[in-house]
Amino acid sequence: QVRLVESGGGLVQAGGSLRLSCAASGSIFTIHYMRWYRQAPGNQRDLVARISSSGGTFYGDSVKGRFTISRDNAKKMVYLQMNSLKPEDTAVYYCNADIRSSSSLGANSYWGQGTQVTVSS
Repeated sequence: QVRLVESGGGLVQAGGSLRLSCAASGSIFTIHYMRWYRQAPGNQRDLVARISSSGGTFYGDSVKGRFTISRDNAKKMVYLQMNSLKPEDTAVYYCNADIRSSSSLGANSYWGQGTQVTVSS
């Protein structure tokens, strides 16, 4: 059983910062890509940022220069540092990871339960 648990969401004023964390636990052999998605009411779930096991990163256009994704492989965690927050960043943020539970199995995609980020104007 693999579990992803996000934390760090909350209410912040525009221009402020938040740091999201996501902890992976359970039967884990290796973690490949780790990602942050977000979904605002009535919208689709969009990719915010992605990081490979070796640290290569990708960002959505709307967050480039403001958000930073990082990971700690030893702790099985991924982080999202969000600076210069805007009201349009308001959404539920989800952690996603591609995880292999053993050397003989392929990777499966797992999701966290989500954490609410609200940015007031």
